[in-house]
Amino acid sequence: MAPGSKSKPAGDRSGPVHTEDGNSSSSASRSNLAFMSKTLLAPFAHKKADSTRILSDLAPVIMTPRMMNAAATVTSRSRGSINGILNGSSRMDFATLGRAPMRLTLGSRRVTSRDLQIVEAREELLSAEVPEPDGIASDVSLLRGFNATIPSSDRNRTRRRQVRNVDTRNVGLRQGLLANCMPDDGEQREEIQNATSEDGAMVVGPGKKKGKRRPRESLSTTKLLGKDELSRQAQEIIRDKENLHVRQSLITSEIAEVDSKIVALSEIRHRLEHDLLKTQEDELELDDELEGVRERLEFEEISSKQQKATSVRTPQIAPSRRRKGPVFLPSEHDELPPAVAFMTLEGHISPITALDFSEPYGVLVSSSQDDTQPRVWDLMTGSEISRLRGHHGVVKCIQVEDNLCLTGSDDGSARLWNLGAVEDDWERASLSDVPEEDGDQDGELVEKPNGIQCSSSSQASTDSDGPCLRRLEGHSKAVTALYFEDDCLVTGASDKTLRQWDLTTGQCVLTMDILWAISHSSIGAAGASSPAPLFPGLVAAGANFAVPTPPCADGSWEMYQDFVGAVQFWGYALVSGSGDGAVRMWDMRTGQAHRTLAGHTGPVTCLQFDEIHIASGSLDKSIRIWDVRTGSTFETIKYDHGVTCLQFDSRKVIAATGENGIKIYNRTTMQHSTLTTNGHTRPVQRLRYMDRYLVSGGRDATVKVWTL
Repeated sequence: MAPGSKSKPAGDRSGPVHTEDGNSSSSASRSNLAFMSKTLLAPFAHKKADSTRILSDLAPVIMTPRMMNAAATVTSRSRGSINGILNGSSRMDFATLGRAPMRLTLGSRRVTSRDLQIVEAREELLSAEVPEPDGIASDVSLLRGFNATIPSSDRNRTRRRQVRNVDTRNVGLRQGLLANCMPDDGEQREEIQNATSEDGAMVVGPGKKKGKRRPRESLSTTKLLGKDELSRQAQEIIRDKENLHVRQSLITSEIAEVDSKIVALSEIRHRLEHDLLKTQEDELELDDELEGVRERLEFEEISSKQQKATSVRTPQIAPSRRRKGPVFLPSEHDELPPAVAFMTLEGHISPITALDFSEPYGVLVSSSQDDTQPRVWDLMTGSEISRLRGHHGVVKCIQVEDNLCLTGSDDGSARLWNLGAVEDDWERASLSDVPEEDGDQDGELVEKPNGIQCSSSSQASTDSDGPCLRRLEGHSKAVTALYFEDDCLVTGASDKTLRQWDLTTGQCVLTMDILWAISHSSIGAAGASSPAPLFPGLVAAGANFAVPTPPCADGSWEMYQDFVGAVQFWGYALVSGSGDGAVRMWDMRTGQAHRTLAGHTGPVTCLQFDEIHIASGSLDKSIRIWDVRTGSTFETIKYDHGVTCLQFDSRKVIAATGENGIKIYNRTTMQHSTLTTNGHTRPVQRLRYMDRYLVSGGRDATVKVWTL
């Protein structure tokens, strides 16, 4: 600074001095202020266009909403500070100067807030973490990705194209435009000609060219770029290639991110679909519960009417196999863990052949392979109550309804038992547990005064108050399947016949011949005729049916000799499953088989049906669900071993499939599960369930009670 400028006091404001020294002093002061402002604003000396471009390109890429809000806050604070300065409310210090006012005229160039926004938020931008998922552009730095993706990264290519442009005049680039004009567009054509002439892009002479045509020179020979320019272009091209690789990496990372989001959304969709199926299953459960409540309401209304009429007959409730909705269970049952066998009944010494129970925690009747006397159990205590004495062969089928029990045996007979009288019989029989004498076992029927036919071979069963209420004989071979409702009973036997009985009189009212039905088989499904019998040599008259079963999970097998595997009726509609692999529908009014459902390739061992569907299990390792209305297969469930027993409802199918565990198929979600906890040690043979209560019998000679 000049010495004269220092001698003048800062507060002397007497008036302007119009001298040459004063002018030089003021100019020196302005130069000093310019130097000072240049020194202070050295970090901000970049061009306005560059700062604006960097900010516009940088903000959408790397600035998070939090950063942008912080930058806006800083800018607002800076504006407030500048307003304070202009109003004279505060002095200008270095901290205020660093806040960069919107308009500082300390030099020849005006600095705006846009020039300072990046610098103000620089520390926040550098310290903040970029919210970026793992694995997304992890191999590309932030600055490198920014340089490769900003719009200005393509300027080098544009510049190289401009450098390679050659100035030529006789280029017919617009001749096509003139040629494409319509003949009547004279004015437009003239305008185009004038425009092209004025632009100098094309000159077309009105006359013909004279002289010899010279060869056209190459455009590349008319311009020289120079070594420095070519080296620069080579470096730019290399950088552009690197930028392209960076872009490819970023795009690939974005694609990977989209794929991961798709996977996540697919998982969310899968969970939502599962929840939707669960709601459908809950709806079916509520439908069954409503049906059960209505049945119970009807039962109680009939009971009250009969009590008013002083009737002694107990009203009939729907059979347990067709009963829907929940059943009455002890409150302790809810405390048990699901899918666990919580009770084991031991006493049999051979594989279980049949079982059934009246209700959860009620009375259970089970039979085994080497025992002719079915055992009666109290499911509340898990103890054996009594045995049903009277059969002379293995009991192969059992059905229990309230206090009534029906059993079918190898001796060709079926017996009706009163389970309410078995305790007294057990007390008398326990005094001397000896086999019955063989002297008079031909089974001569003696008519008692009360109309009940009983065998004279057992003195205990001839008493009018004994457990055996009726003995039904008529089959020539083992009774292997039975089903009864009210006073009607249907039995199936290895003599290849079905018989309908009246339990009130004990008489057989109808006989249905399966061999006759095979020879006169009808069409099963629409347009498909029933195939020939699966075992034509064995189903012939007089032949003994015997088929080896598929090996179980433990490798065991046996000869299957039950030609009739299962029967069930509803009203006058009867369904049977037989050894030829066919499921037949019978009319009990005429005794004729009006439809045959063909599809199984092995003997049918079990079945059940409701209003719409028939579920049948076979030794061909499958369960088929048929549509009763069309006669076609609605669904097929495959297993690894033969199916020996099943039961189903609107929500699930539970089956014994030659394994130690019990298979459960969810009909809503189509998922399979297995009950194995504290279960059988050998394959399961028989099962029966009500609501959340399941009983199973296996080849390990035990009976298990499960929670569902």
